[in-house]
Amino acid sequence: MYYLGLDLGSTWCKGVIIDNKKEVIATSLEKTGYSFIETSEKLLDELFKKSSLKRKDITKIVATGYGRKSIEIADIIKTEIMCHAKGAYHYFPEKFILIDIGGQDNKIVHIGENGEILNFKLNRKCAAGTGAFIEESLSRLQVPYEKVKELIEKSDKDITIASFCTVFAQTEIIKLIKENEKVENIIKGIFNSVATRVIEMETLHGTVVLTGGVIAFYPFFKEILEKKANCKVKVPPYPQFSGAIGAALFGLNSEFHKKHQLVL
Repeated sequence: MYYLGLDLGSTWCKGVIIDNKKEVIATSLEKTGYSFIETSEKLLDELFKKSSLKRKDITKIVATGYGRKSIEIADIIKTEIMCHAKGAYHYFPEKFILIDIGGQDNKIVHIGENGEILNFKLNRKCAAGTGAFIEESLSRLQVPYEKVKELIEKSDKDITIASFCTVFAQTEIIKLIKENEKVENIIKGIFNSVATRVIEMETLHGTVVLTGGVIAFYPFFKEILEKKANCKVKVPPYPQFSGAIGAALFGLNSEFHKKHQLVL
């Protein structure tokens, strides 16, 4: 039996197929276009191609994320917080603080020893400290993401972009360019800024788990956050697919509860 999770985000859409042993069979990633319906169909096509499965082989499809209510193919709809928590807890079954840095927002979720959600916070006021802020900043500097790690390793100064607003943060970057600051120092400052925004949301302690597109594209960010927060950070095997994995796990659980006549 196979279960499919779709995490339809504001910047990226993710898809995952797992089997009844909770093993990931296939993953798919698509830029979010103007239509969640078309993007989700692209995800399904890619997932079926990679897994050699067909639509009829899927027991349940579960959708989450920003566009979860925009499609009709899902059997179940779950919130982002629930799915990200479930996906992360699958790999780290303990009490921890989950940080998910997405394209447009950051999520901080406190998860209990049994996987229960204790409380959570969202940063939706501004894109500063998110993936969109990084993309816009790198675009202004004309630096492709493949070159970022190499440049940061050459950095010889710690700079933090202090502004809370993305627009003002870009003004700071322009000022640094005018002052002939090295591009590698500016780039490191951008990632320092993202870490600072996270720490300002929540005091980190105990076990910290980091997921989302930022850590998936820029694995070195783990060390930057650890240094800034003075804590150890864990990253699951599929950090950008945590929400989609959680969604698929809800599909599997729904079948288990149905079989045993339990309430989900």
